[in-house]
Amino acid sequence: MPNIGIDWEDAFANFAYIEGAEDFPALWKQRAAAFRASAQSMPDLCYGDDPRESYDLFLPDGPSKGLAVFIHGGFWLAFGKSDWSHLAQGAIDSGWAMAIPQYTLAPAIRIRDMTRQMGAAISAAAALIKGPIHIAGHSAGGHLATRMVCDTSPLPIDLAQRVKRVVSISGVHDLRPLRAHSMNEKLNIDDSEAQSESPVLQNPRKGVHVTAWVGAKERPEFLRQSGLLVETWGRKGAQTLLVVDKDRHHFDVIEGLENATHPLTRALLET
Repeated sequence: MPNIGIDWEDAFANFAYIEGAEDFPALWKQRAAAFRASAQSMPDLCYGDDPRESYDLFLPDGPSKGLAVFIHGGFWLAFGKSDWSHLAQGAIDSGWAMAIPQYTLAPAIRIRDMTRQMGAAISAAAALIKGPIHIAGHSAGGHLATRMVCDTSPLPIDLAQRVKRVVSISGVHDLRPLRAHSMNEKLNIDDSEAQSESPVLQNPRKGVHVTAWVGAKERPEFLRQSGLLVETWGRKGAQTLLVVDKDRHHFDVIEGLENATHPLTRALLET
């Protein structure tokens, strides 16, 4: 990324700008564990041979209306499926199954390999749950969610046709700035991967509705990334919507998924 006077370290620095940020990871883990204790689930299902290639599947009472998927964030460097179980609450209360997969973290593999893994995870879950597939992802997970509906998606064509909606929550859709960030020492994004793995530089699949959902109190770069996806994919004919969630920041913007009636959950599950 050319040096245009932007401090890319600061641009992605969420913790520094959120009061009480250090408390959120423990809170997520606590709420996730409490949810799992009472949820109907199929835990630790494998979609590959790597120890990280697994997902949890949470089930509603009665037949599922379809499969929802939540892909976690952490800048492709942190967290796993068990940190986010509680975010399945809104989906299962709405009659949907929800899969929460995890992927191998950098620097063990490249982002392009994580994209492949998410394709395999969704394929495995979709073999168990019939109906439409709606995908959400947060931050780095928002990137992986939108990669599933690029025309270079790793999903097989018949499966890709079941994907009807994607909600990227505070997603990263342009990887080029990350080449100027210190985290690239572990991500190892080169020019080729920045091109092939940036959704804004790819073409969207037809027939998928894409929502970019971002907190109004996010760092400006996350607002830019969301707007850029909506603008570029909208120009390419995709159905897109930008939602700027008032008074929400990068760490609490996902909380709506816990509530079946919240607009974020409705944006994900609307048919």
